Amino acid sequence: MRSVRALLSLLGLLFALTACGAPEVWAPQEAVTQASYSHSGPTSVTLFTMINNRTGSGGHSALMINGSERILFDPAGSWRHPTVPERNDVLYGITPQMLDFFVDYHARETYHVVLQELLVSPEIAQQLTLAVQAYGPVPQAQCSLSLSRILSATPGFEGLGQNMFPARTMAEFAELPGVETSRVYDDDADNNRDVLDAQVN
Repeated sequence: MRSVRALLSLLGLLFALTACGAPEVWAPQEAVTQASYSHSGPTSVTLFTMINNRTGSGGHSALMINGSERILFDPAGSWRHPTVPERNDVLYGITPQMLDFFVDYHARETYHVVLQELLVSPEIAQQLTLAVQAYGPVPQAQCSLSLSRILSATPGFEGLGQNMFPARTMAEFAELPGVETSRVYDDDADNNRDVLDAQVN
């Protein structure tokens, strides 16, 4: 038992040390308040998974929460927009246009985007909102791990495993009753920096 405790402590320390490499990003409250957007649709969560068109492997995971306001948890993500303030990987002001920008940025000749939407209660949406806001900055390559940790600790998502692989999280999420799945393809060049620059300017 002592060796198990020691191993768990060591793993916790390793995760803490890894997290130290993720920079803090904290937009001012005025910017967050001004950008806040509430969507008229039902309370829901949408898991985004970027899938490599050649290999079928997952390249990135993100989670949109449509609750009292619509936010996007984009752990270790690279998408940015000047009208979308960020607090440690939580993006605010996810209007329909910003959502389209986000998806368009990720869908390109080498990747397509899988969207998995699930209706949830307002209480679950609020619990997930608070969880992503409290999680802190996510290091590179831990997008799926952070999402699966948060989801698996949430009522209704307990069956999801905690793992580092976006495609596995996507597959497990697909088994939840009521999930609606869609896919977005695009033939934009693999270098999506031009897409980001076009959205920002």
